[in-house]
Amino acid sequence: MHPQEFKKRRQALMDLIGMGGIAVLPAATQRVRSRDVTHSYRQDSDFYYLTGFCEPEAVAVLIPGRSQGEFIIFCRERNREREMWDGIRAGPEGVVDEFGADDAFPVDDIDDILPGLLEQNERVYYSMGISQEFDQRFLGWMNLLHSRRQSGHAPDELITLDHLIHEMRLFKSAREVRVMKRSARIAEAAHFRAMSACRPEIKEYELAAEFYYEFARHGAECSYSPIIASGSNACILHYTNNDDVLKAGDLVLIDAGCEYEFYASDITRTFPVNGKFSAAQRELYEIVYEANRAATNQVQLGNHWNDPHDAALKVITRGLKDIGILRGRLPTLLKNQAYRPFFMHKTGHWLGMDVHDVGDYKVADQPRLLEAGMVMTIEPGIYVQPDTKGISKKWKGMGIRLEDDVYLSRVGPEVLSDLLPSSADEIESFMDARH
Repeated sequence: MHPQEFKKRRQALMDLIGMGGIAVLPAATQRVRSRDVTHSYRQDSDFYYLTGFCEPEAVAVLIPGRSQGEFIIFCRERNREREMWDGIRAGPEGVVDEFGADDAFPVDDIDDILPGLLEQNERVYYSMGISQEFDQRFLGWMNLLHSRRQSGHAPDELITLDHLIHEMRLFKSAREVRVMKRSARIAEAAHFRAMSACRPEIKEYELAAEFYYEFARHGAECSYSPIIASGSNACILHYTNNDDVLKAGDLVLIDAGCEYEFYASDITRTFPVNGKFSAAQRELYEIVYEANRAATNQVQLGNHWNDPHDAALKVITRGLKDIGILRGRLPTLLKNQAYRPFFMHKTGHWLGMDVHDVGDYKVADQPRLLEAGMVMTIEPGIYVQPDTKGISKKWKGMGIRLEDDVYLSRVGPEVLSDLLPSSADEIESFMDARH
């Protein structure tokens, strides 16, 4: 992301905070995986959104009242010995030169410097509950300032910061959309690889390997653990064992996306292991496909967040009624949520730096209106558990989901994952042509 993008975001946040306010954001904490092995480090999304800085043990401070707004970072100092083991650090000078900070200090000096910065302001913006360790240090500084209030000043208000940042993150800039398109294209390429490699009697993890390879070769990584769910495994929404054998005649549901330059894609396709839908599989698949199209068409300026979901519910309920899985009048079935055993999740979620991205779905207890710059998933599905009573055996153990990433522009919805086959005919045509 261009440095100007981060600067623009910081300025927008400082404008919201206003004079007399100060914002404090700690970086993500490194986590131990086992013994002396740490998990691969991933910066906190809010911290990165404002700074572009990817090192741990850092704290960002924004002070609108200083000059035209001041951006300060506390970070690790350069250390030749540690850098030989763990990699090069920017250090305070590097943070100023490379990341646009107005000033930078060693993080070990934060106890001596940050309380004085807090003391000069009336309102402190900070998000409690993200880092328990840093919360305790922060509250210690606040208590210290209030204990000596008679001889100095202490902030009057503590205001949560994440709501302001998350509302900003909900609306993507042109640069962000370009990165998200690239993320979707990499994920599409991985899905194509998996569809091409699919054949009966291989293991699910063999298809997962296609995603790891394709993501890595483009400088991306998994934005979540891939779901490679064949047969009745597809009825487990968050199935990640990925160790079963693919069988001819089964479907395989693949839910996998990548994170590229901190932005996620999230794509699902369901296709026949042997390349050809059975009549029963096609019946259910066509319902899900129609629901995906109907929901996507409702991603329009001024519509409510719930409109795509409501459109999908109507299509799925009517489709299940038409093939005999549900019985009764459509309005009654919808009112009684008769679809719930077969479609139990929402039709989508916000998408951005996090797979389930930040942003409120309601404003003043009402579904929020859709606006330009929002990016969301559209992912209707039908899941028929193997032990479902009262329906034909031909549908039991079948799980189907069709998920696309959709950007709402000023002229309507743009499907970022539009290169992947999605209709039953397109899928069969691709599977046949790969040989």
